[in-house]
Amino acid sequence: MKTTGIIRRIDDLGRIVIPKELRRNLHIKNGDTIEIFVDMDNIILKKYSPMESIEDAAIKYVESFNQVLKHNVIVTDKDKVIAVSGSLKKNYLGKNISEFTDRSIERRDSFVERQKKNFSFVEGVEDFGYYSFSSIVNNGDTLGSVIIVSLDKPILEFEEKMAIILSKLLSNKFITD
Repeated sequence: MKTTGIIRRIDDLGRIVIPKELRRNLHIKNGDTIEIFVDMDNIILKKYSPMESIEDAAIKYVESFNQVLKHNVIVTDKDKVIAVSGSLKKNYLGKNISEFTDRSIERRDSFVERQKKNFSFVEGVEDFGYYSFSSIVNNGDTLGSVIIVSLDKPILEFEEKMAIILSKLLSNKFITD
């Protein structure tokens, strides 16, 4: 465990403030949910991602959709890429999402880019191609995104709809599971 050197006092209501620097470094925003663990005499706080509970399903879905579409299929939560199938897997899997992806998720965007252009869905990685983006929303809460990427061929209308379908399938996993 890494020490931060930061010491905080618990107030009368049992609250503690997580310092702004830590929240920024860990991508914790107002309204985010924190999971609390106890390990012996340690209290461990972890940013909660409901998408982690369906990660196995997301992996199976992206592999199946990739086989049909022959394009890269990416699923993110609100912080990082949790599933990828296709040639971009080694550059994307587990990486933190970019500000562009984060803003698109928060706005509940669903769109397609039919003109070949530069894009950056994860921090520190820029590619050139076509893509379809669909936010994953459940009960009004944003959870992540589905992105279909083609580096060489324009995204067709049915492929755009496949991104929307996959985002709905993943959203529905929270209702049925």
